[in-house]
Amino acid sequence: MISKECGLFNKSQTFFSNLANPTIFSYNYQLMTIDEQIAFIKKGAVDLIREEDLRTKLERSAKTGKPLRVKLGADPTAPDIHVGHTVVIRKLKAFQELGHTAIFLIGDFTGMIGDPSGKNATRPPLTREEILANAETYKKQIYKLLDPEKTEIRFNSEWFEEQGSAGFIKLASHTTVKQILERDDFEKRMREERPIALHELLYPLVQGYDSVALNADVELGGTDQKFNLLMGRNLQREYNQEPQVILTTPLLEGLDGVNKMSKSLNNYIGIDENPNEMFGKVMSVSDELMWRYYELVTDLTPAEIEKMRNSDENPRNFKVNLAKLIIKDFHSQSAANEAEENFIRQFVNKDVPDEIEEKLINAGSYKLVDLLLQTGMVESKGEAKRLIEQGGVKLNGEKASNTGAEIEVSGEMILQVGKRKFLKVKGE
Repeated sequence: MISKECGLFNKSQTFFSNLANPTIFSYNYQLMTIDEQIAFIKKGAVDLIREEDLRTKLERSAKTGKPLRVKLGADPTAPDIHVGHTVVIRKLKAFQELGHTAIFLIGDFTGMIGDPSGKNATRPPLTREEILANAETYKKQIYKLLDPEKTEIRFNSEWFEEQGSAGFIKLASHTTVKQILERDDFEKRMREERPIALHELLYPLVQGYDSVALNADVELGGTDQKFNLLMGRNLQREYNQEPQVILTTPLLEGLDGVNKMSKSLNNYIGIDENPNEMFGKVMSVSDELMWRYYELVTDLTPAEIEKMRNSDENPRNFKVNLAKLIIKDFHSQSAANEAEENFIRQFVNKDVPDEIEEKLINAGSYKLVDLLLQTGMVESKGEAKRLIEQGGVKLNGEKASNTGAEIEVSGEMILQVGKRKFLKVKGE
């Protein structure tokens, strides 16, 4: 898809950059009316249950000066956060910008159960060590969007490890098996006669109790979490708390524009990825999907996005702008500008980037497939052969098409896989 885009570039073309400057965002958080705050919060959201409750809470907060407690929970089931995850994190940021307390809850206890949301089979629970290791990376990554000074990090093991078995049984008395089995995931698995483990039935109950323990005013989550969020609202009533407001966000489509963004499907943009890689990935999305990304993973207002969409400007320029906005959020403005320059140099002027990673290996003769695997450019020999056959491998700018080729590594060579992956290999 990138090559299609590159045909539209002019080597002497300069891209407009005013929209890529985040200082132009028109939100003035301090001067917003309640109506404007609600519109700001609802941007790109799916469910808001209930809007009148949110209005009441916001009005009371403005009158008393007491910020709302806004909760977003995440089970640390994988070490990396991708752009799809940040859709809902941006909602937490929105509340934070409005002066409310952002609570990022790490489900170190619930992670050991395994969230059944959207699953047609029991997912294997993680070990305590895996969860804690992933949790540490989560804390670092969320601060790319959230203000660490204004973010409350909590772990739900705080209250569940204290409860003990007696407390857990008491908690279970606040819901019925029928209520739990009404969940779509469970209904589907029962129809298909797929097993449901007993601990999976407890998951919504445990997640719901987090809202009680934190006395949450608002809980955020993806649309796949709606059942769990509603459970929290119900449990708060059971514990004589004011029910939380629920706000859900859509699941962001990946680079293919079809499936949910997922690392396993390799259609994701990781927030810790190299800026050049991020830029190239954004440039590969379709023009239509680009507007979806603008809505869900930038802070531009709907009016600003609509103005761009209705303009006569070439869509590729808006895609450049989108790439720079995303990179700026997770790296820096200078990194975004540099990534744009590198992209033009690589794919418009067909140059090798100025700075590429170097790898020292033992001098000698290597099968091309083995060389790709040993240098980490591919994850398997099968992937290496497939890329070579598809014309996706170059040595010093020349396409390599023979999967059985022998490569002599003595001095220095440039190894390229795909359109954006370069490595300088040196034999020693």
